[in-house]
Amino acid sequence: MVHIRSSCKNIGQTAISRAVSDRQRDEELMERQRKAEDQNVVGVEERVYTLDVDEDDEDSAMKFDLTPLYRACHIYGCLGILEQFHVYYFTNRSAQLKSDLEISSSQSFVESYQTFLAQIVGYFIVEDRVLRTGGGLLVPDQVDNMWETAITRLTLLLNAQFSQMKSATNHLKVKEYVTLLSWSLLQYGYDIESLLDVVDNNRDKFHLLLMAECREQTIEALNHDTYELMVIKKESDYESNVLSFGLQTTDIMPAFPYVAPFSSMVPEMCQIVKSFIKSCVDYLSYGARDYFFDVVIRYLNNFLIEVINETLLNTINSSNISVSHAMQIAANFTSLERACDFFLKNAAQQSGIPLRFIDKSQMTLSAKAVLQTSRDATYITLLGLVNAEIDEYMNLTESVTLWTTEETKQNGNEYISELILYLDSLMSTAQQVLPLDAMYKVGIGALEHINNTIISAFLSDSVKRFNATSVMNIGVDLKLLENFADERFYSSGLEGMYKASSFRDCLVESKQLINLLSSSQPENFMNPVIREKNYYALDYKKVSTICDKFKDSADGIFGSLSNKNTKQTAKKKSMEVLKKRLKDFN
Repeated sequence: MVHIRSSCKNIGQTAISRAVSDRQRDEELMERQRKAEDQNVVGVEERVYTLDVDEDDEDSAMKFDLTPLYRACHIYGCLGILEQFHVYYFTNRSAQLKSDLEISSSQSFVESYQTFLAQIVGYFIVEDRVLRTGGGLLVPDQVDNMWETAITRLTLLLNAQFSQMKSATNHLKVKEYVTLLSWSLLQYGYDIESLLDVVDNNRDKFHLLLMAECREQTIEALNHDTYELMVIKKESDYESNVLSFGLQTTDIMPAFPYVAPFSSMVPEMCQIVKSFIKSCVDYLSYGARDYFFDVVIRYLNNFLIEVINETLLNTINSSNISVSHAMQIAANFTSLERACDFFLKNAAQQSGIPLRFIDKSQMTLSAKAVLQTSRDATYITLLGLVNAEIDEYMNLTESVTLWTTEETKQNGNEYISELILYLDSLMSTAQQVLPLDAMYKVGIGALEHINNTIISAFLSDSVKRFNATSVMNIGVDLKLLENFADERFYSSGLEGMYKASSFRDCLVESKQLINLLSSSQPENFMNPVIREKNYYALDYKKVSTICDKFKDSADGIFGSLSNKNTKQTAKKKSMEVLKKRLKDFN
């Protein structure tokens, strides 16, 4: 009996090794079936679906000698006290089992679980052999009682150990060994449902640990990113960073070096997601009794939304994000959204689901829509950052001389050249990093903000009055902006996509206001036909407020010229008429 106990560990390890071999055989069979199904093979010979495996005798891998035990039975029988030996054997083996079920205090469970569980497997393989060949040394009820004792202790112990684990890797290793133990003992008729319940009941715990570990990897990938488009210099790198994650935008192999539409964080995150899927499948395989592909998809969606998506959003919402960083993250969202189709198919493949099922059902990940929404939110944040930088160039309300100057500036106000340089740099980067539709949004947003800033400046309480010269200078600013808007709109190839609204159209309100303030007959604004034709973008309440501030200087630098005075007088009278009519209209 001492020898039997000392042999149990080796017996259990041998049985588990055989379970590993059987698992590998099953996985190979599944992979070959999947490939055949995905390739739509018709009339495939049966040999495609079978593996040549030499079937050994049931116990050939675990031969152990019970001759001394049976010799003892024979001696006790000859002495007429065989029943006493039966009791002795059961009592001592039960005591051995109790001892085997105690975990070592000198080692952590993670360090000792393999030996511990192998001992249990060996113990019950031996008892199964004794039950079948011992000539009544054990009866079925005794084996069932010992197994009940063992399974009760094992489930309590494993639940406790799983609840204390801080590492998803360790959790998965122990789970793997538990399922191998279960499969090994199932071959001998033992009820292993309680052990599989332990695995199932702890899968949420495992995935929380897995998500936490993958979150750290995701943050690390984000921290190491340069926020620059990834340059791929050779075909092998293109295959590993683009094709392997379904990130290509065309089936044609590009010329190298190839500038990808994403930064290095994207393939790194895709690899993290792929690893996450594998760990999910590894945990759910050989344990969960249900159709676990749906469970994999649920965890995958959770990971993409709660880790990948939230990590990027947290970066976008941080206070120190720059325009270029926000632009690159917006582009990365687009690439990750595209990769969702790959993630879904990868999960199906690893779960043994034919790809034709995914294609036929037109199944998609819910995380794809969430990433798209976050991408749109990133555009809003990006435009906010751009507008803030534009405001730094256009501090119109802080410059008193801008509104009261008598100096005509042929090249516009001081800020305009720097503003256009900034817009040129912004749009060049957007055209390089973002899709055309996103670049269009950036251009429209920036120019609309410039238009609103000009209108708001005229309306601001900080601007008490302005003169005709300031209107003329702002008109020059607008002309330069319109020229830039047209050049960028047409050179970017946006004309064919957005015929209804060009960049220039964003400035129409400011342009019409300047035209009105520069008109020799501003009272024509009150003519519905003329207003609909020339001033349709203007709000009469805003015009009324702005006109009240229009007070040109009577002693300007050209005040001595009679014709100038005559024109100014006529315009002044016309403006007074407009003001009165606007007040009456109000």
